[in-house]
Amino acid sequence: MAFKLKQSTSYKWPVSLVIPVDGGKRETHTFDACFKRLPQSRIDEIRQLAIAIERGRADEEEANERQMVSEILVGWDGVVDDDGEAVVFSVAGLAEMLEIPTVANQILREFFNSLQSEKKPGKRGN
Repeated sequence: MAFKLKQSTSYKWPVSLVIPVDGGKRETHTFDACFKRLPQSRIDEIRQLAIAIERGRADEEEANERQMVSEILVGWDGVVDDDGEAVVFSVAGLAEMLEIPTVANQILREFFNSLQSEKKPGKRGN
């Protein structure tokens, strides 16, 4: 397949979220995220901010994971309310989701996973 220089503005990617529940257990929940296709320069900036956050070196006004996810997550499928009804993506819905502890971090990690090449370098023989 030939490479198209012009890419779509977004793409869907499966996301798994691990959430703590009663009894010292965790449940895995999944949905399809619609990630914004950012230019590589912006991806590099977000990656550097994420590393700074992880290392505890980020200025809170400069970077927080919820703001980064708000920039990259532009839609979803498979998010439901308490009655099992589909929740239409919205700024308010996203803000509610990102208030759940660790969710922003997990979505950001899945975004970076989506950018990895499937091909992994093999070991060189003698």
